[in-house]
Amino acid sequence: MAKGPNAFRTISEAAEELGVPQHVLRFWETKFSFIRPMKRAGGRRFYRPQDIAVLNGVRVLLHGEGLTIKGVQKLHRDQGLSHVIAAGLGSNGSAMLDADADAARPNDPMHGFELADEARDRLAFALGDLEVVKAHLDGLLKRP
Repeated sequence: MAKGPNAFRTISEAAEELGVPQHVLRFWETKFSFIRPMKRAGGRRFYRPQDIAVLNGVRVLLHGEGLTIKGVQKLHRDQGLSHVIAAGLGSNGSAMLDADADAARPNDPMHGFELADEARDRLAFALGDLEVVKAHLDGLLKRP
């Protein structure tokens, strides 16, 4: 019986789904602070759907786009986690945040408001969840 799309994945399941060895996922955890799977007693990792989306974005940026580790770190720092996730969603760019649209809203009360890195990462994970759900719903709507 296959797991549902919202089920947690073990490291072996995540590695298989992403097409990379398990040790690569462990290595990426050391290089990217925004990769934080749940860990149970004994250190066993469980990857949520949003973790898989982030890992897929990292994989595409490193292996598909040819960015370096420092390049992905800079992209995360400058553009946010949503851009990393969007890289894994493909060329439609539906997950990309439009910086120009943000700049065009000077009357926005949140304009210029800064979040702590941890709070920004938590919000980015929540946004990742919503983007995964949206992509799933868009797929369902396209069915005949």
